[in-house]
Amino acid sequence: MGYSERNSWAGLVMGLASIVTYLLLVVPQLFDRPVSDVFWALPMLATILGGIVATVVVSAIWGSIERSRHPDDRSREDVRDKAIAKLGGGATQGFLALGIVAGIVGCAYTIEPFWIAQILYAGAALAAIADGITRVTAYRRGF
Repeated sequence: MGYSERNSWAGLVMGLASIVTYLLLVVPQLFDRPVSDVFWALPMLATILGGIVATVVVSAIWGSIERSRHPDDRSREDVRDKAIAKLGGGATQGFLALGIVAGIVGCAYTIEPFWIAQILYAGAALAAIADGITRVTAYRRGF
């Protein structure tokens, strides 16, 4: 498994873990308090940053293990890696655009800041999941 594929797997797994963690922290609050009292901003920021840090750490550790097992392997991107990255990036654009437009509409209609943040988060989360699945699928099955 090459460098870019490892990073794709790490990003997908850690991204999903980050999203699930956020949902586990915030969704239960919706059942016992008004939306305006839900504690969401810090968990959102913490899980986003935590997901990024976890992805970097997992990628670095996984890369170190692979380099010790296969010292002759190079960590260079080839044409296929670049094409897969472009394909993954294309898969994200629709979700990001939809999330941004929906967030703007939410602002225009002055809905609760909680819901605007959730809309933006959902757009970014769906984009990250789409990117990871697209890349991993392309590596595993070809494109």
